[in-house]
Formats: sequence, structure tokens, C-alpha cells
Amino acid sequence: MDYDLKIVGGTIVDGSGREGYRGDLAVRDGRVVALGEAKGPAARVIDAGGLAVSPGFVDIHTHYDAQVLWDRMLSISPWHGVTTAVMGNCGFGVAPVRPADRVAMMRTLEKVEGMSYESLEAGLGLDWPFESFPEYFDTVEAGGTAINLAAFVGHTPVRLYVMGDDALEREATADEVAAMGAIVGEAIRAGALGFSTAHAATQNAWDGRPVPSRLAAFSEIDALVGAMVAAGGELVQGAIGKTFFHDEMEALTRRHGVQVTWTALLSGISGPGSHVKHLKRTEAQLAEGLRIVPQVACRPVMFDFDFGEPFPFGMLELFRDTIKMDAGEKKAVYRDPEFRRAFKAATAPGEKNLLADWAGRSAISMLPGEPALEERMLGDVAAARGTDAIDLALDLSIQTDFAARFRLPFINHDQSEVAELLANENTVVALSDAGAHASQLCDACYSTHLLGHWSREEGVMGLEAAVHALTQKPADLIGLGDRGRLGIGLPADVVVFDPATVAASGLTRVHDMPAGQDRLVSEAIGIEAVIVNGTPVREGGRDAVQPDQALPGRLLRRAAG
Repeated sequence: MDYDLKIVGGTIVDGSGREGYRGDLAVRDGRVVALGEAKGPAARVIDAGGLAVSPGFVDIHTHYDAQVLWDRMLSISPWHGVTTAVMGNCGFGVAPVRPADRVAMMRTLEKVEGMSYESLEAGLGLDWPFESFPEYFDTVEAGGTAINLAAFVGHTPVRLYVMGDDALEREATADEVAAMGAIVGEAIRAGALGFSTAHAATQNAWDGRPVPSRLAAFSEIDALVGAMVAAGGELVQGAIGKTFFHDEMEALTRRHGVQVTWTALLSGISGPGSHVKHLKRTEAQLAEGLRIVPQVACRPVMFDFDFGEPFPFGMLELFRDTIKMDAGEKKAVYRDPEFRRAFKAATAPGEKNLLADWAGRSAISMLPGEPALEERMLGDVAAARGTDAIDLALDLSIQTDFAARFRLPFINHDQSEVAELLANENTVVALSDAGAHASQLCDACYSTHLLGHWSREEGVMGLEAAVHALTQKPADLIGLGDRGRLGIGLPADVVVFDPATVAASGLTRVHDMPAGQDRLVSEAIGIEAVIVNGTPVREGGRDAVQPDQALPGRLLRRAAG
């Protein structure tokens, strides 16, 4: 046979953004060896007539650091055409971590990234086969994965490793910064893509103290980026905050020549139209030669909450005292007709706050005793019952002893503003958060949502531009230039999909995490085949490989030098 695999009759959309063309693609030894015309027989042929043939999607913002150690399939990312994922974002990870700090790190991931501690302990255990970052990489590589993985070295585990509990209390000494720099350099030499950090005010550890990276002075970040550069790295990823935003990112790029990508530029983050000033600042930065690229999301940012812990409403004066009450006191307040009247008035459509019409855009995410109502819109259920949506939410909360949960699109839900962010040439589509917040949201389906909703239905970008946004653009940004493209000699990471039907389904709650914990999943529609390094891993909406066999994914280590 001339080829191991041949995909025939499809429209090749090569990831570059250029117009697609009819042709065949052939694979041998895990690489593309023919493109356009592929004469000769193949051991396996996939008929792609009427379908698009594109590079595998490159998801640069995941948190699979822990999940990969028990889920080699990295579900659900490959369902939606992702063939390469990047973990270690926002300064988090599971290495380096001393044995004595493993519980603390898992508790932090539970608090900040919404991971179930029960799942983490059941999936990882307490006797990890690694401590250092190089040992972690070796463990992942030896285990194998269905898709390709790359990773940042995260600021929080590095800081905790050097400083212990003091990492959550104070700035580092010069000696501690030097020790951290040595660890960052070691991780870069082992193949980490770069260094990540986080400074968002909402990111707190298990006990309410700021996560370690938030306690770092800018001089510490500067030194660690310098250590990264000295070891050969040149990429920084950061979750922004008051102590790490435009000025700090510009200082790093000027001083070290690094590229920075930040999380996240979202619609409505500080009011309607607030994204515009950041787009203008980014344009000015790039015009000056500063490589600073904001990550944008194509799905709303969700809050999954219950009224026992009504944190989304903390910005309302009405809830300032209520949040501090015990469960019985909260129930009494929620029954009060005057409280309900004030709550409705404060969040009515047209009010000038982020919670305006919250009930009109929220879904019931969990309702013990009435699972048929889960994932239904709160307003639809209220209308069917002849009641007000806010009254229904409070009644369900009281009746279930606050077990009822609701999912609120908090920001990034203004369609016109999100369209502007997606269409801007200076942004990169990311923020799937795959591996995190599993019971609260599922944005690992961002790729099929972009293709189905934003490209086909809304026409914000053409098919070729949407594929480029999911493939070559993010791959080039993070320095994985041999991924995200279809070309002779390149790794055969390929997705075959139907442009007429591709989409992400609604969410379903399943209980397939370690310790029987739940998560939300979205099925992929219109994804016909997903191929990683020449091996099909998904076909016809089903896994084509099994977790107990050899898997084709690779750990993508940053090239030395």
C-alpha cells in the first residue's frame, strides 16, 4: 500500500485561511504525504464527499493537568475535533508539588478551577509518581494520551514548592525568587511551552487566602520570566488582575522580548462596550511591536450557583447582609415578599448592572427530585407554571434546602459585542477551560460552537476564517507551528466535519468522574472523523481507540535551544 490512510473527495480547508479546494489527503507513518491529489492505494479510505477536511483544532486554554492522569482519552475535547490541547494555564498545575502539599494543591484546584476534590483524590491518589515538573512530564508521556498535549509551568505550584505555606502570606525573598527561577528554568528545559501566572481578585485558595501567584510582587514575575527566557522560553500566559495587566505585560515584552497571551478579553467585563478600549490598546501594542494577544471566548462565561451561596448577587446592596446569614435566616429573607419585590426591581431588564434580567437568561442546572427540569430555562419553567421566574428560583431553593442550582450567563453574552471580539484580527479564540469547572459548565465544545453558531448561523466569519481561528492561529501563537496546518510532511492531525450541520449539542449531566462525581458534557454534531498523528481516534461520533490500548497523542515538548 502507498498510504496508511487516505481521505478522499472532501473540501480541504488547510488552516491558513485560504479558500478551500476539492481534493484528497493521504497519510503515511503519521504524516501528511499527499494533499490535493493522492494516487495509489491505501490501507484505509475515508470518504469525505460533501465534508470539510481541516487540521485538528488547537485548544490553547485547558486545565487537563490532573485529569490526564486518570483519563488518557482527554474527553470531551476530541469529540469536538481538538487534537492538541495546552494545559498549565493561569498559573495552576500539579507540578512541582511536594508530597506534603498535594492535598493543599488539590484543594486549591477545587476552589479556583471548580474541580471536585473527591474526584481529584480518587483519580490521583495521594502517592503521586512525580514531584518535579520534569518528572510530571515523563509521567504524562509514559502514560500516553489520545490527543497531543503541551503545558505551561504554573506560578502557583512553583511558589508553593519553594515557600510552603508562606506562599499564601507574603512576597518572596531574593533567595526564594532565585530558587523559583531555577525551577522555572528546569521546566522550560524539560519542554514546557512557557510560564503562566494569575492575578485575578476572584482567585482564592481553599481557605480563602489569595492563591500564591497573587502575592507575587512584579519584580518576582519579572525575574521568573527572565529565568524562562534564559532557559530558552519566550511565551507567558496570564490571568489578568490589578497587579498584572496592560502596563505589566508591556514591561515584560519590552524587557525580555517575550510574547504574552492573556485571559480574557470578554464582552461586558466592566459594562457595555468596555471591550473596545482593550481592543484599541492591543492594536497600539502590536503596532509598537509588542506581542501581546488577548484570548477571547465564543461562549458566555457562566456562574453556576445556589441561593445558599448566592455569590453572583454580592454586588447588590440587597444581598450584602443576606450572604452572611445562616441557611435558616436566608430562607426567611427569601420568603419575604418585600425582599422579592426589591430583588425583581434591582435586576429587572434594562437596569444598569451586570445582573439585569438574570432570571431571563438563566437555566436550572440541578434540581434533585425533578431531573426533567435540569438544563431548562428558568423563565420557560416559570411560564409553564404560571409564576414569576425569580419567585420560582427562590421557591425551588427553599424547597430543596438550597440543593437547587442555577446557571447564569454572567458576561460575554452580548452577541453583538462577542461578534466584534471574534472578528478582530488581534485576538485569539480560546478559554475552553476543559478539565475545569466540570460540574458547572462545559466549554470544551467551543470549537463546534464557533463553526456552527458563529460561522454558519451568524456569518461572523467564513468557514476558512473559522478554521484558521481554531488551528493555525493558536498553534502559531504558542510556538507549535507544525500543528494547526495541513501540509506535506506535517503531522497528520485532521478533522473531517460537515459544515452544514456541525454544532455543539445542549448540555447533559453525567456521573463518570472518579468517585462517581458529576460533570456536564456536550455532544459534537457533524464531526465525522478525528485523526491524531495519522490514527483515527473518533469516527461517526464514537471513540475509535480505547483507553487500555496504545494511544496516538504526543506530549509536545518545546524544542530545546
